[in-house]
Amino acid sequence: MNLEVLGNYLLELTASLGGKLIAAIVVLFVGVKIIKWCKKILKESSKLDKIEDSLRSFLVSFSTIALYAVLIVTIAMILGVPVTSFITILASCGVAVGLALQGALSNFAGGIMILLFKPFRVGDFIEAAGECGTVSEVSVVYTVLLTPDNKRITVPNGTLTNSVIKNYSAENIRRVDFTFTASYDNDVEKVKSVIAKVVSSHPLALKDPAPFVRLSKHADSALEYTARAWCKGADYWTVNFDVIEGVKKAFDENGISIPYQQIDIHVNKD
Repeated sequence: MNLEVLGNYLLELTASLGGKLIAAIVVLFVGVKIIKWCKKILKESSKLDKIEDSLRSFLVSFSTIALYAVLIVTIAMILGVPVTSFITILASCGVAVGLALQGALSNFAGGIMILLFKPFRVGDFIEAAGECGTVSEVSVVYTVLLTPDNKRITVPNGTLTNSVIKNYSAENIRRVDFTFTASYDNDVEKVKSVIAKVVSSHPLALKDPAPFVRLSKHADSALEYTARAWCKGADYWTVNFDVIEGVKKAFDENGISIPYQQIDIHVNKD
């Protein structure tokens, strides 16, 4: 008789849990679909177009995590786990989880700091943590950079906020620095004049601040000249390469020699 009662109890328990389990699976499936749909809507929402790209990316990531947290709590309630007990269990495990996720929490805090202080924005070209590239995405815990040769680099936000960040796109204009060498035999004023003409005549070089050319160093085998020009940030590399090529051609046309290292070999005949 006792076995019969026990069997009936197990059947009822199985039936009860089975129904809850099926309901939980259905809610999980539908919930994941809804979260993906909401994420897509957030990304494509015209109202978010007015928000800065880095903040929009962060909001999408944060909203997705929050929705998944709500889904987990809902499934726990369906399975019969009391919400208060569930929260108590999570709170008691908070210290352990915090230690285990110390790096992730640091990255999350780094993401908040990036959004608050804005050391860079999506589209800026930066150098930080030994990497450089254009910022393509700022998420909750990491930032994605695209290098000039189209490599995708994922840098944790905690690492970024704890390193020196060079933002090459923060200002509208940049200074291009050049170093040219010429022989000691060449007239200094002539060399400076030739370099200045090439730099100032470039169409993308700004007139204000004016270009700068001076003799800067007496090296072992040559005189070094420093030239500086200002241009828009987007024109930096164009000005850099054009001026280097232009100075070489101008040196050749004006008979200015560029010294190169030479090794004298003396052979003793016995």
